[in-house]
Amino acid sequence: MALQGSLSELSLPDVIQLVTVSGKTGAFHLKRGDEEGRIFLKEGQITDAGVGNLRGEHAVYEMAIWSEGEFVFTPGETSDEVSVHRSNANLMMEAARRLDEWRVLSRRIPSLELIPFFQPREGRDQVTLSPQEWILVTNIDGERSIEEIANLLRWAAFDVSKLLFGMITSGLVGLREPGPSEKDSPGSQLHASPSAVTLLGLAEKIRSVALDVVGPAGEKTIEKQYAGARTLIERGEGLSALRDMVQQNSKAILLLKGADVAAMFDEQVRPLLGGV
Repeated sequence: MALQGSLSELSLPDVIQLVTVSGKTGAFHLKRGDEEGRIFLKEGQITDAGVGNLRGEHAVYEMAIWSEGEFVFTPGETSDEVSVHRSNANLMMEAARRLDEWRVLSRRIPSLELIPFFQPREGRDQVTLSPQEWILVTNIDGERSIEEIANLLRWAAFDVSKLLFGMITSGLVGLREPGPSEKDSPGSQLHASPSAVTLLGLAEKIRSVALDVVGPAGEKTIEKQYAGARTLIERGEGLSALRDMVQQNSKAILLLKGADVAAMFDEQVRPLLGGV
């Protein structure tokens, strides 16, 4: 007989612990709204998992923070794939830690359907962000929900929320409820252009990467391209100005430092442009 129940009554780590102790082989089928995931166990040990674009340990962690939904354990169902290599004990310790952290995050991010947007800022204070945060801000356009951004980046919603939490706390980003039309067609705004604030921040980051790669010999060229890109972005040129800046920087680095260094620059800036 299949084991089944509600995640609102029993968390996933607790459910898996029950099956682990009994040494069962089978698969958990989990469903939360339109999301569906599976976790496979062999003799009580998790061997494979998947939900949305996530696979392996990250899929387990993502489903472990679900506070609602249903689960069904089907004995005997197996997977030929092995995407999980950590022990159940280590997995569940990390899952429990993330669940505790999610409870803190949810105080400011109560729903993944909320839409992040940039808060108005007085003046032009410099914002220092990590590479992951820069990738995230390129996908904040005031239209995509947190869940849509996570799906687009193929990141766990937990990881996106954790980055957003800091931005929200610092006042850089706010959250709003989706309008009726956005709820009806969640993918309709996926191709909206990033704001000028986002593009200017990206231009500054690309400039920094280029200067680190090319060194003092190309500083004047890089600064010239950066100034030109800023002017064009402020005039409303948008993405074309940013992409042209990258192209011109790449050409300058190729001439000054050679193909290998130019390829290094391209590799470093590609993730920054991945979502725009």
